[in-house]
Amino acid sequence: MLELLHIENIAIIEAADIEFAPGFNALTGETGAGKSIVIDSLSAVLGQRTSRELIRTGAEKAFVSAAFSGTAPELTEELGIQPEADGTLLLQREIQTDGKNVCRVNGRPVTVGQLRALGARLLNIHGQHDGQQLLDEEQHIVYLDSFGRVESLAITYAEKYKNFTDIRRQIGALQMDEAEKARRVDTLQYQIEELRRAKLTPGEEEELTARRGMLRNAEKFLDAVAGADYALNGDDSGGGALSAQDALSGVRHLDDAFGQLYERLGEAYSEVYDIAATVEDKRGELDVSPGELDRVESRMDLLYRLKKKYGATVEDMLDYQARCEAELAQIEDAGDTLARLEQALSKAEKEARQAAQALSDARKAAADRLTAQILTELQQLDMGKIRFAVDFAEKPLDSDGMDAVRFLMSANVGEELRPIHKIASGGELARIMLAMKNVLSEQDHVGTMGFDEVDTGVSGRAAQKVAEKMARISRRKQVLCVTHLPQLAAMADVHFSVEKGERDGRTYTQVERLDRKRREEELARLTSGEH
Repeated sequence: MLELLHIENIAIIEAADIEFAPGFNALTGETGAGKSIVIDSLSAVLGQRTSRELIRTGAEKAFVSAAFSGTAPELTEELGIQPEADGTLLLQREIQTDGKNVCRVNGRPVTVGQLRALGARLLNIHGQHDGQQLLDEEQHIVYLDSFGRVESLAITYAEKYKNFTDIRRQIGALQMDEAEKARRVDTLQYQIEELRRAKLTPGEEEELTARRGMLRNAEKFLDAVAGADYALNGDDSGGGALSAQDALSGVRHLDDAFGQLYERLGEAYSEVYDIAATVEDKRGELDVSPGELDRVESRMDLLYRLKKKYGATVEDMLDYQARCEAELAQIEDAGDTLARLEQALSKAEKEARQAAQALSDARKAAADRLTAQILTELQQLDMGKIRFAVDFAEKPLDSDGMDAVRFLMSANVGEELRPIHKIASGGELARIMLAMKNVLSEQDHVGTMGFDEVDTGVSGRAAQKVAEKMARISRRKQVLCVTHLPQLAAMADVHFSVEKGERDGRTYTQVERLDRKRREEELARLTSGEH
């Protein structure tokens, strides 16, 4: 149950605290006073889509919090949030001018999506425009499935249908006319042959680039290496270090310093010897054969031309070649593959149709129950002569199954059943939607229902029946109702007045819980106007 709603800087409400009670809570006030802003604030804190335009002019942010009591622990298990010991949950949402939202549940940060998922299980809001959804026949199957609780059958069917459409898509991809197939085979064979002739090797482009750089500077490299080779392997070839070592060999044991010099000269000679051998090897590597540079340049030109057609690197071109080979093999094997897929398609279609039939049977059983309950509700809303029915027509399999569902009604005795959008008036739509909401609410565990001016187009005796229906609903659920009708407000357990005023050049809205005398005055105003 919603106990307290706190609002800051939402539209023309600067600050308001509304303490709701169990049972039937009514909110009344002049048009434009801000009644629906209360519902907008509730929608915001329940995680529904909102806009920064909702922030009061001049304020940096808006804030709404809602305290719910007696909530079941399983409602928050998915979020990992523990309610208070008495089951209290505090939902909070801050809306900033830059569009950012800060949401919390019992002080713990949550996403807007998490807040919305939790809010949907705490409070159900029925707006004045919801009745228009009844005019959209695509929504009728949604209402029926929600009432019939066919989720498991719908999931099973969705899986079977997806498998069926996936196989059908594969078959479509393989089916092409013979001329198109021949053209594609020729193209693939040419590309594969061109790439195979190139005999591409991963990493070869980098090796060719390095080799080309060396070949282009081969003369400079040879001169440098020859000079180094002469210096290291010529007449002096490190012999100075060896001669100095021989000179010190006789005294190296007499003094540690001379011994160290002797060792260092030996190391120097070994290092020079190794370097000389390495230079000799390099000289052998620079033994360039005639025409090698031309061959390298030609190979790199070939790679450049292939890259323009098949990929930015050698590795990309090899990947492209592999894909072409796989596609060619698939086309060549298409006959066998198609035969196999056709068999799989037949089986998948049979399974999808069986799942669709099971779903359809469940829907039709639910439709009988829904019709009976809707008619009972309509009788209580002074619409006892209305006939209501759920019409089924078979359609090709799609994501919803095999059923085209629409609601039919006859508003007058002797008239045939017709689609709702062709005959229902605004008042009738409002009452049918109220009946639908009441029937569907019995299927869920939402403890609070909000109604925002759902009495539009209803008056007189019909309004009295709607009021009595609201009162009956409030015996098992908390009801919050924004209304203009005195019949509804008079049936409420608690009555709030929403009034608009001015102070210091600004418009303000305040919400006041009325005592008995003020209720009489407000009901008189709703009935007669100012006097």
